[in-house]
Amino acid sequence: MNLQDEYRTKLISIPEAVSKIKSDDNVVVAMCASEPQGCMGQFHTVADRVENVRVFSCLTLQPYDFYMKPEMKGHFELASWFHAPGSRAALKNNTGTVTYVPNMLHRSATDFIFARKPHVFYGTCTPPDKHGYVSLSLGITYEKDILEAADLVILEVNPLLPRTFGDTHLHISEVDFFVEHEQIVPELPSPQPSETDLTIGRYIGELVEDGSTIQLGIGGIPNAAALALRDKKDLGVHTEMIVDSMMELYEMGVITNRKKSFHKGKLVATFAMGSRKLYDWLDDNVAVEFMRGRWVNNPAVVSQNSKMVSINTCLMVDLTGQVASESLGPVQYSGTGGQSDTAEGAVEGIDGKGKSIIACYSTAKGGKVSTIVPVLPEGTAVTLHRSLVDNVVTEFGIARLRGKTVRERARELIAVAHPDFRAELTEKAKALGYL
Repeated sequence: MNLQDEYRTKLISIPEAVSKIKSDDNVVVAMCASEPQGCMGQFHTVADRVENVRVFSCLTLQPYDFYMKPEMKGHFELASWFHAPGSRAALKNNTGTVTYVPNMLHRSATDFIFARKPHVFYGTCTPPDKHGYVSLSLGITYEKDILEAADLVILEVNPLLPRTFGDTHLHISEVDFFVEHEQIVPELPSPQPSETDLTIGRYIGELVEDGSTIQLGIGGIPNAAALALRDKKDLGVHTEMIVDSMMELYEMGVITNRKKSFHKGKLVATFAMGSRKLYDWLDDNVAVEFMRGRWVNNPAVVSQNSKMVSINTCLMVDLTGQVASESLGPVQYSGTGGQSDTAEGAVEGIDGKGKSIIACYSTAKGGKVSTIVPVLPEGTAVTLHRSLVDNVVTEFGIARLRGKTVRERARELIAVAHPDFRAELTEKAKALGYL
C-alpha cells in the first residue's frame, strides 16, 4: 500500500471520530491554536451514551457544549491545566463540569501519564508530505508525549496550519485516524500597550542586557517589554510561547540567536499563538524549532542558556515575595503554566547572569486595591515560591529581592507599590513584624 492509499484508509468523518469516545475514557486534546475544534464542538453529541469522560485541555479556546452545559455533568468533565474565559465562566456558573489540574508546564505530560492512562488523543496537523509525514504545527507542549502513550490517536488535518520544524513531525503510520477539517487557525491579536504598560516595559528593558536569551509571554506588559527591547543587540529566544512581538524583533534584527549558549541561530519554543502573519512567518521557517515542553521548560535546561531572562506577569505579590499569578483566593483564575519553570531556570543560570522578572500593575479594580499586599488572601495559590523570586517590576520601579531579608524585601516592595497604599502597607508590615 502506498502512502496516499494508507492515508485515505484512515480518513473518517467528525461524527465517526467522536464516536470513538467511551465511558470512563481519559481524553486529551491539543491546546490553543492546535485545538481540534471540529471534534471538540461535537463531543456533546455522544453524551447520552457515555458517562465519566474526562477531557484534559489547556487554555480551551471555545465555550464548547460538553462542559458549558450543566446537563453534561456526569457525562463529561473538562480537566484544565490552565483556565481560559470559557472554563472560568463554567466554574462561576457552577456547572460541575470543570476542574483544575495543578501542574508545572514541563511536567504536564509526564505527571498526566504517571497518574492515568490516556485513552484517546485529538489534535491537529498539516496534510501529509510526499514522505508521509504530517507536522503537528503550532505546538507540542504535551501533545507528542501524550499521543505516544495514547491507545487511539485522531488528528484533524487543516491545510491552513503552518508546517513547522523541530520535533513536530509524525508519520501517518503513527496515527490511527484522520479527519479532514479546514478552518481558520485561531488567532490571538497583540493588545495595544497602555502608558502604564510602556512604563513597566521600560523598567524591564533596563534589566535585559545585549546577548540575553529571553522568555516572553503575551499581553500588554510583555508587548511593552518587547517595544523596550528594540535597541538591544543579539537577543536569543528560549520560551514556551512564540508571539508576534518575537517575530517583529527577529525581523528588526534584534533577535538573532547568535549569542545563545546552545541551539545557536534558533528560536526554541513549545507552542505559538498570535496573528495570521505570525503563522505565515512560521511556515517552513527553519529558524524556529518547536520542542516538547518537558525539555524546553525543564529548569535544568532553561538554566543552560546564557544570560537567561524570564519575563512573566502576576496578579499580586505579598511583602515577603510570594507571587500569586493564578488564583484569587481559592478561585482558580488561570494556571501555573511555565512561570515557575522559567523563573527557576533563569536564576539558576550556569553563567550566573540569569534574571527572573515578575511584572504587575501596582493596583487592580480601577486603582481601588493594591497588588502589593501584606499577606496573600486566604486560599490563594502561590505560583512562584518567594525563595525563587528575583525582580518584581511595577510602573513605580524595580524591587530587587534575590538574597534579601524579609525586612529588605518589604521595603523594596513598598517602594514600588502605588503611593496611595504605601503608608498602609508600611503600617501592616510593622504589625506583622516585617519592619
